[in-house]
Amino acid sequence: MAMTFQGTVTINAPREQVYEFLTDPARVSRCAAEVQKIDTIDDTHFKVVAKVGVGFVKATFALDVEWTEKTPPSVATAKVRGNAPGSAVEMTAGMQLSEVPEGTKLDWKADVMVAGVIASVGSRLLQGAANKITGDVFACVKRTLEAPAPTGA
Repeated sequence: MAMTFQGTVTINAPREQVYEFLTDPARVSRCAAEVQKIDTIDDTHFKVVAKVGVGFVKATFALDVEWTEKTPPSVATAKVRGNAPGSAVEMTAGMQLSEVPEGTKLDWKADVMVAGVIASVGSRLLQGAANKITGDVFACVKRTLEAPAPTGA
């Protein structure tokens, strides 16, 4: 089952800071409650273990992630492939950052292909779950990057 997810988020922070945060797997994963583990292989490859629940179907995915494009501080694209018992996922996700008066505009898009048990719940449930997860992640990213810097005493 093929799906496309996309959106725009404005973050009140400098573009370079937003880019660095979003392209650092260890930092951005703190905003994804589903992520259980991250192993960085090198500058362009990392592995992720994430638990996903959609309706009555719950699965733990082992994902291989590769940055296929990184053009700081404006563009990044990643290719993701993964499996869980009885399910598989492939995804290409990209982001474009641009400066706006409010800080940084993040335009993102993910083309996702799911197969197996996880696909059996149907596109409507998958869409709803994906919207909730991405909403939660970007709300956390905004909170983290828009928080005032700690001051030393």
